[in-house]
Amino acid sequence: MTSVMNNKPSPVDSDDIDLGRLIGELIDHRKLIVAITTGFTVIAVFYALLATPIYQANALVQVEQKQGNTILSNLSQILPDSQPQSAPEITLLQSRMILGKTVDDLGLQTQIKQKFFPVIGRGLARIMGNKLGAIEVKDLYLPDNKSGENPEVILTVIDKDNYSIEADGFDFNAKVGELVEKNGMSILVTAIEAEPGSKFSINYLTRLKAMNMLQNSFGVADQGKDTGMLTLTMTGDNPQQITKILDSISQNYLAQNVERQAAQDAKSLDFLNQQLPKVRNDLDQAEDKLNAYRKQRDSVDLTMEAKSVLDQIVNVDNQLNEITFREAEISQLYTKEHPTYKALMEKRQTLQNEKTKLNKKVSSMPSTQQEVLRLSRDVESGRAVYLQLLNRQQELNIAKSSAIGNVRIIDNAVSEPKPIKPNKPLIVVVGFIFGLLFSVGMVLLRILLRRGIESPEQLEEMGINVYASVPVSEWLSKNLAKNKINRKESDILLAVENPADLAVEAIRGLRTSLHFAMMEAKNNILMISGASPNAGKTFISTNLAATIALTGKKVLFIDADLRKGYVHKMFGGNNEHGLSDILSGQTTLDNSLKHVKEGGFDYIGRGAVPPNPAELLMHPRFETLLKKVSNEYDLVIIDTPPILAVTDAAIIGRYAGTTLLVARFEINTPKELMVSVKRFEQSGITIKGCILNGIVKKASSYYGYGYSHYGYSYEDKK
Repeated sequence: MTSVMNNKPSPVDSDDIDLGRLIGELIDHRKLIVAITTGFTVIAVFYALLATPIYQANALVQVEQKQGNTILSNLSQILPDSQPQSAPEITLLQSRMILGKTVDDLGLQTQIKQKFFPVIGRGLARIMGNKLGAIEVKDLYLPDNKSGENPEVILTVIDKDNYSIEADGFDFNAKVGELVEKNGMSILVTAIEAEPGSKFSINYLTRLKAMNMLQNSFGVADQGKDTGMLTLTMTGDNPQQITKILDSISQNYLAQNVERQAAQDAKSLDFLNQQLPKVRNDLDQAEDKLNAYRKQRDSVDLTMEAKSVLDQIVNVDNQLNEITFREAEISQLYTKEHPTYKALMEKRQTLQNEKTKLNKKVSSMPSTQQEVLRLSRDVESGRAVYLQLLNRQQELNIAKSSAIGNVRIIDNAVSEPKPIKPNKPLIVVVGFIFGLLFSVGMVLLRILLRRGIESPEQLEEMGINVYASVPVSEWLSKNLAKNKINRKESDILLAVENPADLAVEAIRGLRTSLHFAMMEAKNNILMISGASPNAGKTFISTNLAATIALTGKKVLFIDADLRKGYVHKMFGGNNEHGLSDILSGQTTLDNSLKHVKEGGFDYIGRGAVPPNPAELLMHPRFETLLKKVSNEYDLVIIDTPPILAVTDAAIIGRYAGTTLLVARFEINTPKELMVSVKRFEQSGITIKGCILNGIVKKASSYYGYGYSHYGYSYEDKK
């Protein structure tokens, strides 16, 4: 057999066809796409309307540069200016120290929620304008339940002054303002603002879980690098509550900062209070030694030169003491190789050299002057240190009394008037886009998974001649749907009911093709089979019989499907005196022949369902029957079961001069047709060709394969 397709498209053309087919498939499934997209859009609209609005409150806090409170506060003279560091403060704001105090202050471990109908109840109540109820619980303790989950009780409002509590194992009534302790639990309800019958779910969370929930809805952001300006945000469905929580967090943060500053000053002050008595004692001892020596030496005074040296020595000692303190601070910030550290060491070395020179001058003085100079140096140095510490003590006392910290609240918490969530237009658009993508994805997935025959070319490329492409009868589909008749399309003889139908026109084309195809056949017996059930064999064969009979030829139709044949039902008969009865010898041909008045042909029904259909068909009576009717009729059409299901068709095919296969559009696969052809060839039967049945008028076929030749229709114009 030769294929009718001699010119195959080029690769470029194939790509174009695939693109066109894709567009066509989307057009074919437009109803499905529109339906799914509409469904997703409607769901998105309902979600946007019913979702609980989420509000946001914000506050602004400034973190100023920290002021040193060490004894040597002038360290900043040699160190670079430090900038505000926001990262530690952000972490501090989100710490359990701050949030935990807020949880304790506001009683956030107690979670109160009004109960509504699941999923949509809260949203419907809000849309209908119903005011949400509220209750205040000042004291609550719930014992742990056995399941390990958070304990929960149900509070039902009786009236403004009474309520009932329901939980596992107990149920009791109580009054507003009275502390109730029963069954290991305690509760104090201070106010009720809800309609009678309203129910509230009351949960008691652990402190850690309450803090974690607070952390999830709390956010801190730096407004700019090194600005020290922090924006605090809080989200929730209750704008008043989130404003109160955010205010509490900012106040707790400010309070701990002031306490921290005061604590640092207090620690330094305690150190000074411990050191001042020791320094004073050393100073008194030094003065006593100096006075005692002068009394011993009869009031020895220093010369002008000695006084000058003394002043220089005291000044150098003070500078060396200051450098020692600076070195202790700098060593924590820089290495010894840092320029700042090196400069400090060079300054110390210079002062040490100066001190050595002064000591040499003292050594050249008389012994009496040296001793007086040494004792005077101890007194002056001790006095300078004492005065310095005394001044610092007074500064720290003032700082401790007026500590304000380095944090201030710029803007108090305020809630946005409009909710930030849900974004209704965005949700609807996203729902529409997601629905569109989902529906298109489904269509594309169906295309990828589809393995059925989609065009006659597929069969032609396999070497199987296609004698006819029969479209689906739109008239028949509409008629069955309109009348709501539980019948198959093959139950109606379309060639009689609507002769102008496109499917009938295609069968007329098949009639013409068969006229020439059967000229060289060994007999006038035509067998029509298929690869699988529901391919439309009975529809094709019955309407073909009617179409040929209308040309004046004598046609016999034989229902050889001894298992599930139903032709007798189509023509209003019964299954008595059928083919099985003839083959079993229970009746004769004359008694089994029945005439279809509308179609103008005779038919032999299935008969009674035999236990051994294949054996009956192999009986010599069947061959005798076919020879007899072949001589009496111009054409004998035999409708057989599918070849892949049973072997009946292979048995019958030996007696038929022409054999055709019926394949269902997009149902049967090319592989099924190939297996069917091989199955017949193994039995010595040659398949003349194939009939592609049930072709749907699709845009994909138009764009992809160009099979729109049946897109016209006949209309009676009067």
